[in-house]
Amino acid sequence: MTRTEGERKPARVVVADDQTVVREGIVMLLGLLPGVEVVGAAGDGEEAVRLAGELAPDVVLMDLRMPRCDGVEATRRIRARYPGTQVVVLTTYADDDSLFPALQAGARGYLTKDAGGEEIVRAVHSVLSGDAGLSPSVQRRLLERLAQPEPVPEPAPVQSPDGLTARETEVLALIAAGLSNHEIARELHVSTATVKTHINNLFAKTGLKDRAQAVRYAYGKGLARPPAG
Repeated sequence: MTRTEGERKPARVVVADDQTVVREGIVMLLGLLPGVEVVGAAGDGEEAVRLAGELAPDVVLMDLRMPRCDGVEATRRIRARYPGTQVVVLTTYADDDSLFPALQAGARGYLTKDAGGEEIVRAVHSVLSGDAGLSPSVQRRLLERLAQPEPVPEPAPVQSPDGLTARETEVLALIAAGLSNHEIARELHVSTATVKTHINNLFAKTGLKDRAQAVRYAYGKGLARPPAG
């Protein structure tokens, strides 16, 4: 159930950061602002997971680079074990290698440490209302990522069967396509004698007797497709 502005209670928050000065600074900052209540502080990911279980906070403000258990793994464990606790990442880093693993682990918010106290409180209540608590820079990064076209995978190279060379395989495929020796020579920009040499070699390697067998062989190995119909 979402909380309306009129009935909003202070959000119970655990702060997780391995740097003592930073952690205490965040706790002190949040203590001066309405809408949040800091109920615990953790110095690493293991402790953050433990406090999430013991204190059942509404939100964990999670740093990413921490000893013993980093913020991504801690986020994954908290979301799996304590689904009533949301995670808002609060970190120095906004690169793809930090941002996307944290979101995939279950974080609903992502802020950098230049965020002000009011922005942090706003992100906390956003995730409790079912929304995302993302800083403007992170939102831009996500939009940029979504706008990038997906890379088209290169087709897997055709494997040459029976020890055929790449050129012999190419000649075999052209035979299956119905080309004569002269036409194959013109297609590959080689002499007809060279084409005959390639054919003799591939016939010897595969045990083929004639072009009809070569066509069937090419179809069977997936080097060519039979004509439709």
